[in-house]
Amino acid sequence: MTDNSCSNGAQQQRSDMTDAELFDVHFEELVSELTQRDLTDPALADALSRLAEVLRYNAPGGKRNRGLSVIGSLRELVPPSQLSPDDVRRALLVGWCIELLQAFFLVADDIMDASVTRRGQLCWYKKEGVGLDAINDAFLLEGSIYRLLRRHCRGQSYYTHLLELFTETSFQTELGQALDLMTAPPNKIDLNRFTEERYKAIVKYKTAFYSFYLPVAAAMYMAGIDSEREHHNAKSILLEMGEFFQIQDDYLDCYGDPKVTGKIGTDIQDNKCSWLVVTALKLVTPEQREELQSSYGHSDEERVERVKALYATLDMPGHYRQHEDESYQRLLKLIESHADNLPHAVFLNFARKIYRRNK
Repeated sequence: MTDNSCSNGAQQQRSDMTDAELFDVHFEELVSELTQRDLTDPALADALSRLAEVLRYNAPGGKRNRGLSVIGSLRELVPPSQLSPDDVRRALLVGWCIELLQAFFLVADDIMDASVTRRGQLCWYKKEGVGLDAINDAFLLEGSIYRLLRRHCRGQSYYTHLLELFTETSFQTELGQALDLMTAPPNKIDLNRFTEERYKAIVKYKTAFYSFYLPVAAAMYMAGIDSEREHHNAKSILLEMGEFFQIQDDYLDCYGDPKVTGKIGTDIQDNKCSWLVVTALKLVTPEQREELQSSYGHSDEERVERVKALYATLDMPGHYRQHEDESYQRLLKLIESHADNLPHAVFLNFARKIYRRNK
């Protein structure tokens, strides 16, 4: 998968494909590169076969919003006449690196949360014969990112920016995960930990940086935009968007259809610092708080249903719909005030993908 690897016929065929179609085609190319062309030592054959299986099971299957936002944002930032086929290929590659980062986080997160399903299938560690070997598989997913970036972007002026962006974003996400785990340890139910301030910090670091700022910032660097001011302004908008995205996830964990979301919600059982419980704690009576304290964070179905019944009494769906409307209006104002030198479409395209989503 080098810049000159496609024949003219293949290039013509690909010119008629959408970005989403190109993105999907690109995946098998990177799997082949990582497992067949990149390392040729016969002694690694079994390990590389395992890597191919890990990649194919864990990287595809999501909504691909993060990965596709790299090429989508780059097309908004660079005029079509200045965007070469090589630029497009590199943007698709960087997009897949973000999807690999997501897969790395999810494989590890599912182990920590003892989750059962992900994207409509068994979590990787739950598959027969995998178990805690999935920890090393997660490391393989992360390591693949930097092999791909080095091979395809090392000669570009933005290479160092991308490396720093990926490593810093990974560290921020891991700090967010640490906050999440510390706030809600298993079998230690303490609702006093579930403050709005702590919730916002978890969301900002665990989700918003890598899901929203990372893909747009990558596209900005690839477009030659490296001004601290422009990145700060973009970050202000995208972190706000990321916070709402996580609130949506929290809501769908309880109210989403598993057939649509692809996973069975367990935030109540897992004692998660979720938007629903944080918001509920602002609304409950002393008696309702006692009910929540005695029922939250337990796996038996009766207590889970008690929490859901309390959420229904408090009309959490209504509070969520109100928050969604207010959040969208706040986001539009942020775009208006902060995206003065950047195309608004970069942010609006992202917003349209997530608002009113059901999975």
